[in-house]
Amino acid sequence: MRVIADAAISGPLPRAGVVVAAALVALALVHPAARARAGAMLGALALAPVLLLAEIWTSPQLGFVHRHPLEAAVAGLLALLAIAALAFGLARHPSWLAPLVVFALPFRVPIAAGGTTSNLLVPLYLVVGAGVLADALPTLLGRGRRPGEGRDAAAGPGAEGRDAAAGPGAEGRDVAALRGADRPGAETWPEANGSGAEAGPGWVERLLALYVGLYAVQSLYSPDFTKALQQMVFFYVPFALMLCLLRRLRWGRALVRRCLAVVVGLAVIFSVIGFVEYATRTLLLNPKLIAVNNVHVYFAINSVFFDPDIFGRFLALVMVLVAAVLLHTRERRLQLGAAGVLAVLWAGLVLTLSRSSLGALLLGLGILGALRWRARPFLLAGVLLVVVGIAAVAISPTTFGLNQGLNGASAGRADLIRGGARLFAQRPGWGYGSGAFETEYLCRIQHQCDTTPAAAQTLSASHTIPITIAAEQGLVGELAYLALVLSAAVVLLRGARGDAARAAIAAAFIALVFHTLLYADFLEDPVTWTLLGAGIVLARRARARPHAVHSEAGELAVAA
Repeated sequence: MRVIADAAISGPLPRAGVVVAAALVALALVHPAARARAGAMLGALALAPVLLLAEIWTSPQLGFVHRHPLEAAVAGLLALLAIAALAFGLARHPSWLAPLVVFALPFRVPIAAGGTTSNLLVPLYLVVGAGVLADALPTLLGRGRRPGEGRDAAAGPGAEGRDAAAGPGAEGRDVAALRGADRPGAETWPEANGSGAEAGPGWVERLLALYVGLYAVQSLYSPDFTKALQQMVFFYVPFALMLCLLRRLRWGRALVRRCLAVVVGLAVIFSVIGFVEYATRTLLLNPKLIAVNNVHVYFAINSVFFDPDIFGRFLALVMVLVAAVLLHTRERRLQLGAAGVLAVLWAGLVLTLSRSSLGALLLGLGILGALRWRARPFLLAGVLLVVVGIAAVAISPTTFGLNQGLNGASAGRADLIRGGARLFAQRPGWGYGSGAFETEYLCRIQHQCDTTPAAAQTLSASHTIPITIAAEQGLVGELAYLALVLSAAVVLLRGARGDAARAAIAAAFIALVFHTLLYADFLEDPVTWTLLGAGIVLARRARARPHAVHSEAGELAVAA
């Protein structure tokens, strides 16, 4: 029986489990009925850790569990009790969820799995798990909503007709409801009793479900199934559940203000830590980066992050959000505060030496300007900047490191992109399978087919998300990715002009997409899902209640 069990765990069961997990995520994202969504969320939450344990059960990192099962069981019980306590608090105060999610976004814990070490967002997983319990259990039990409460701010299609049928005075009631959502007495999860179906999902949710489903199916023929499984259980499943929770919150002015205050406070603290690192020439994390700094004349900081480019991305996105405040507020105190924060974060961003983050910041600021004023001047300025950059490189290529060649100037990324393009050309339809880029690049491009997982860890995909997707998932995955990015950009940008909160989210999302073209981590970054979750709600509320949102636009700007 043990042999049969081991064969099942190492054979078809994990692959079937990944497909089931993707199906549950799809149901949670797109099913119209609250009870079905709640059941799918709980199922995905329970299945993801089971799949991971089944995959790494015989690995050395679980040696303590095998040697001391009682102690391991006690530790697991304590973790469950902590999640239950947090879930109890979130059930009483759902508005805590968004600030807790934002607070947990940057913190990663190194954990060994499948022969490699991954930096995992363990605090965020705890928050998401507690949020799912707080939302889904009352829904399945049919409790948690008093009559007349719980109307979702993101009412979606059909809300305009209901508002029009409500007669004169409906606009005022909508504004009062939006403001009332910020009062403690109004804190309930929308549709918590599951008696009715919410509005159907939009294209962003459908395309997210499609992409996650494709990734799961294409993991079945991947030569590196372990990597694909880790992507599902570490990133896609928990982040999709997080988006499901965020889109059900009532995103009023107070919630926007709290989240912005949390992320700005974190960014300032992380920048100060980076300044200390630079002054003392020491790093808190990442021994590889320490070694690189020791052999070069420059010194790149990473603060509490494991990678200067990820730290730079975080700072750039926060700067875009703060710049939106600066552009949309007329209060001198807020303007001075925003300018001071931008100065601190700019100094931290420069010390990361992340060129991709600087480019993302410039693009995000350009989008903000185009949404605040007219788009044509910013387009012309962007074209002029590109022309000047090309001219500068042509005049002095040595200054930009091009005397080392394009590959040397890009720290080896040019070779990765060329190799990824060759992999796509060899199998353009379905690709080599989810998570297979590192394995296939080393084997087919560098002819190192016997490389161990630890050695392969030095290779981090192609540093260009479209290239990675093309090599792993072929044209099918590439089309799903492009459709998702374009659909999300349309949803976030449409009607965002003059709205501080929506403009900030749209500009930050586009800046993040640009950064993924030069580095990595698109749907593997929880910030992507967070921006989409908040942006979807604000966009749908703007379409459903245009008059009410028009009255609130100024308040959101001042609150930010």
